[in-house]
Amino acid sequence: MSDTGRETPRLYHFTLDPFCRRVRLALGEYNTEVVLEEILPWRDAARLPALRPSPELPVFVDDDGTKVVGIYAVTEYLEETRPGAGGLLSLLGTTPAEKAEVRRLVAFFDGRFYMEVSGVVLMEKALRRLLPKEMGGGAPDTTRLRQALARLPGHLSLIEELTDVRGLLAGENLSLADLAAAAHLSVLEYLDTLRFEGFENAKIWYQRIKSRPSFRPLLSDRVAGIMPPSVYAALDF
Repeated sequence: MSDTGRETPRLYHFTLDPFCRRVRLALGEYNTEVVLEEILPWRDAARLPALRPSPELPVFVDDDGTKVVGIYAVTEYLEETRPGAGGLLSLLGTTPAEKAEVRRLVAFFDGRFYMEVSGVVLMEKALRRLLPKEMGGGAPDTTRLRQALARLPGHLSLIEELTDVRGLLAGENLSLADLAAAAHLSVLEYLDTLRFEGFENAKIWYQRIKSRPSFRPLLSDRVAGIMPPSVYAALDF
């Protein structure tokens, strides 16, 4: 409990979920202390706050008890309640054009990139090991995994082009676009499938995001039975 008598905010999350990771990065950038509650969605749903319809991760419970469910609701809620924390004006941009570009890129990484690459890698390299057999657990689909990794260079080329022109993904200032992309890539890095050969700008950009204080808690993440490569915790790789 904080000095004001309010509870410290809580985030119900799954460590390797890229959407939960993005919220953790945003909370760090907003300088918001949070208690993390690890949830395995296929096992621990009963531990989530009672909400209808069925809650989905991430779930953010603010210090006044407000419950916010799902990546987009949590994203907008934090943007409306936390700007100015730590000197940060906004992670969505300040002009209508900037906000539109940030939202466009966030939608790309949360949509197409997740469907084609990070979500597939997460399923085949991690969730297959963790899920019970009746829920899809078992041996990975190596063909599906190879196809996903074959698509990765095409997406890294987008990061390469954007950072070459802008420095960061949506412009000169850090935004949710950077956090979304870095969250998805961090899952690939944890699962030892992230390679930057031929994409030097993208690598420098990722090192830049990875070196931010908001990223440091992610570097200590560990999932039972699935250890990351040693490079995962390194800032210079």
